[in-house]
Amino acid sequence: MLGRVEKSVEAHCGAVLAGRWNYEGTALVTVGEDGQIKIWSKTGMLRSTLAQQGAPVYSVAWGPDSEKVLYTAGKQLIIKPLQPNARILQWKAHDGIILKVDWNSVNDLILSAGEDCKYKVWDSYGRPLYNSQPHEHPITSVAWAPDGELFAVGSFHTLRLCDKTGWSYALEKPNTGSIFNIAWSVDGTQIAGACGNGHVVFAHVVEQRWEWKNFQITLTKRRTMQVRNVLNDAVDLLEFRDRVIKASLNYAHLVVSTSLQCYVFSTKNWNTPLIFDLKEGTVSLILQAERHFLLVDGGGIYLYSYEGRFISSPKFPGMRTDILNAQTVSLSNDTIAIKDKTDEKIIFLFEASTGKPLGDGKLLSHKNEISEIALDQKGLTNDRKIAFIDKNRDLYITSVKRFGKEEQIIKLGTMVHTLAWSDTCNILCGLQDTRFTVWYYPNTVYVDRDILPKTLYERDARWDLRT
Repeated sequence: MLGRVEKSVEAHCGAVLAGRWNYEGTALVTVGEDGQIKIWSKTGMLRSTLAQQGAPVYSVAWGPDSEKVLYTAGKQLIIKPLQPNARILQWKAHDGIILKVDWNSVNDLILSAGEDCKYKVWDSYGRPLYNSQPHEHPITSVAWAPDGELFAVGSFHTLRLCDKTGWSYALEKPNTGSIFNIAWSVDGTQIAGACGNGHVVFAHVVEQRWEWKNFQITLTKRRTMQVRNVLNDAVDLLEFRDRVIKASLNYAHLVVSTSLQCYVFSTKNWNTPLIFDLKEGTVSLILQAERHFLLVDGGGIYLYSYEGRFISSPKFPGMRTDILNAQTVSLSNDTIAIKDKTDEKIIFLFEASTGKPLGDGKLLSHKNEISEIALDQKGLTNDRKIAFIDKNRDLYITSVKRFGKEEQIIKLGTMVHTLAWSDTCNILCGLQDTRFTVWYYPNTVYVDRDILPKTLYERDARWDLRT
C-alpha cells in the first residue's frame, strides 16, 4: 500500500489500451494496440493469450462469473469464454469503431459506446435493449454503477446519468474536453471522470426520488432528504450525519442506510427515527415487507423489524451478496426467496423468522434459467406463492410450500419482461410483449386454468416502450 512498483512486464507490442481485474481479484485481462487479449495472474505471470485481433482492441470487461471476457473488435463486440473450444458470441454493435464497453455483474447487462456517437445497452446474448440518439461527438466512456441501477456516459464536454434501461436522468456540460474514463465509488453515490484537459471531474448522484401513497421524498443533498406530503403540502427535512447510500419507502416506513448507520422512519412521525449501526457499511439493497425489512451488504443478508430488532440472516453455499438485486431477491412477511447465481435454475426459500431453509429444505428448481422472482405479499403462509420469469421470458407461478400437487409450476404468460405483486392484495401485473397485463387472481390456475383468461386486464403499452 506504499505505491511502490512491485513488478513490471512487457505486456503488448504498442500501447496497453485497457486492463481489468476479475471480480475475485485473481486475474487481470489486458488489451492493446497489437490486437491481443491476454490473461495474467495477480503476480504478473502470463496465463494465456485469449485472442488475437488484426486491429487495436480499445476496451474489455469481465462477465459476471469471471468465466467470460467481452472485448471490442472494430464495430463488433465479442464475448469469449475462458474455456477452450467454448462457443464465441459475436455481433455488430455500432456503425463506428467501439471505444468502450462495460458489463455489470448484478443485472448482467452490457454497455457499449462508439465513434458513431451512440451508446447502447445489450443483454448478455447480444440482444439490443436500448439504442441512444446520435450525440454531437463520439461517446468516449460508459460505466455501470455497482448495483446496476444507473450508468454514466462521457463524451466531449458531456457527462450524462442514465437508468439501466437507457433513459437519461441528467445531463451536465462540464468544461472537460472528452471524458475518457469513468469510475464509480463502491457505494454508487459518486463518480470520477478522467478528462481530456488533464483534469479529474467529480460528480455526486442527487435528486433521487421515492414515492409511497401521499408522500414524496427527494434526496436534495448528499446528507439531506426532503419529505413532502402532497395532500397538505407539508414539508419535512431529514438531516443525516453521513451521506445517504440507499433508501426504500413502503409500508408506512422509510428505511435509509448511510455509510455507517441505518435509519428507520415512520410516516406518522418524521422527527424521531430509530437508528442502529451497520455491520459492514455499504448497503447494496433494501427490501421491505409489511412486518420487516431486508438489508444486503458485502457481508451478508440481514432481516430487521421496523423497531430495529435483528431477526435472521439466511445463508447458503456459494452465496455472493454483491450480485443480488431486487429482481433476484424477494421478501414477504414469512418468506425470503433468493435466486442462486451458481445454478440459475434454482431458487432458495427461507423462513423469514429463523433464516433457515423452508420446510424440509427442498429447493425450487425450474427447467430453464430464471431471470426475475417475486413473492406475493398477502394471505396465509401456507398459501404463499412465488412468480418468476425465465430466460425465455415465460411467466410461471408456483407454491412456496413444496409438497403435494401444489409443487406444480404453472405457466401464466409468455413474452413477459418484468413483474410485480400488489402490496395490498395478491394481484400480479407485468409488461407482456406490447401489453400491460394484470392477473387479478393468478391462483385461478390451481382451480380451473380455462378461467384464467377471464381474470385478465390488458392494455396496449406501446406508448410506454423505450426505443
